[in-house]
Amino acid sequence: MSSDNLRIIIIGGGAGGISAASTSKTVAPGASVTVFTEYEDVAYSPCGIPFVLGKEIPDFERLFLQTPEHYASIGIDLRLRTAVTGIDLKGRTVSVGAEKYPWDRLIIATGWEYDKPDIPGINLEGLHYIKNIRRAMEFDKLLDGVKKVVVVAATPLGIEISGNLAHRGIETHLVDEGAWLMSDVADPDIMEPVQKSLEEFGTIIHFGEKVLEFRGRDGKVSSVVTTGREIECDVAIIATHKKPNNRISREAGIEIGSTGGIVVDDHMRTSVKDVYAAGDCCEIIHGVTDIPIQGLSGSHAYSQGRVAGANAAGADRAYDPVFVPWGMVGGQVQMGGVSLGETLHKALGIPHIVAAATGISRARYYPGVSRIRVKLIADPVTHRVLGAQMSGGEGIKERADFLAFAIKRGATIEDFAWMENVYSPPIGALMEPIALAAQAGLAELAKNK
Repeated sequence: MSSDNLRIIIIGGGAGGISAASTSKTVAPGASVTVFTEYEDVAYSPCGIPFVLGKEIPDFERLFLQTPEHYASIGIDLRLRTAVTGIDLKGRTVSVGAEKYPWDRLIIATGWEYDKPDIPGINLEGLHYIKNIRRAMEFDKLLDGVKKVVVVAATPLGIEISGNLAHRGIETHLVDEGAWLMSDVADPDIMEPVQKSLEEFGTIIHFGEKVLEFRGRDGKVSSVVTTGREIECDVAIIATHKKPNNRISREAGIEIGSTGGIVVDDHMRTSVKDVYAAGDCCEIIHGVTDIPIQGLSGSHAYSQGRVAGANAAGADRAYDPVFVPWGMVGGQVQMGGVSLGETLHKALGIPHIVAAATGISRARYYPGVSRIRVKLIADPVTHRVLGAQMSGGEGIKERADFLAFAIKRGATIEDFAWMENVYSPPIGALMEPIALAAQAGLAELAKNK
């Protein structure tokens, strides 16, 4: 079939879906490309919502990256407020209620949904989920009259929203079952300065407490009951982990993997011919462990969408296993890393050594200099670096990107110990913190010989 006659349908208008649509149209300009989304908008940054709510960003309009008119101008048929209700693989159609739409290539980018706790009071009014920008706009107005909020789960979103609401002047309680922030993926020494910064902002953190119940008056939440206390509140925010939104894919018979995500190959192809998937609805192979993982960042969804869109339109592009560089801000501290940290290496029983040091972000005399803690986790035999975690005042994102690139190409502790680095007092110290960590690791290895 000529690519110019293709009918490509995309389910979902998030980062994966909209990048798939744009790429399909670029690769095959004559193809018909239709995007169905149940929401009112596409092409905005949901990751920016906590910072608008915290008044770090002045308005929601800045989060919009493109308009529906733009997509119409490049030939993409955008169907807003239109939820796909079913997929017929044999008949090659999708359903929107009673209406059916035929496709030659289908891209599923249905994203994620919150893992809602199944506890009493979960349906009370006043429980909020940060995801849709229109609902966030409404919530922002509501927050003007809120004095006390409880945030459930110290996930990345829970940390960001807690810091921002405390910054807004609202009494904010963060409740989590773990012993430290992001305890399922991050190391405690890396998260300690983040916790301190959040507490300086005014966030009240309750570690080791499970939420048992939401209590309410007149149908509206009035308190959160944990294993340790009852916290009165005006609203509560559920910031639990993301899970794949795959109901219609599962019902259609598309293969679902062990994580709950759609199984795809290195071309984002699903188990069904001519059906692709991208973003949080699918699972991807991890570059170090070779096991499938799910629930990555918007940048991963965007890249996967580009690969799925190109291949659906007739190109031949591959998506590599992921090494998961990540970074974020909690309070006034940046944190990030690559792949797995020390905690997960221990939990999974992966042999490893740790090389760690604390350096500085600029020349020690230059205004604004801050400390940076770097941990490299390496194979004890080959010294190949397997992962990293960091926290500090600045420069974490750039180091995470660099480390992901180097780790993907097999760099060792020795490589990092003797790496070249930029020295310029306003932007870089004489000794790069990554090199300091690697050199400390080599010194420990020499002691233990």
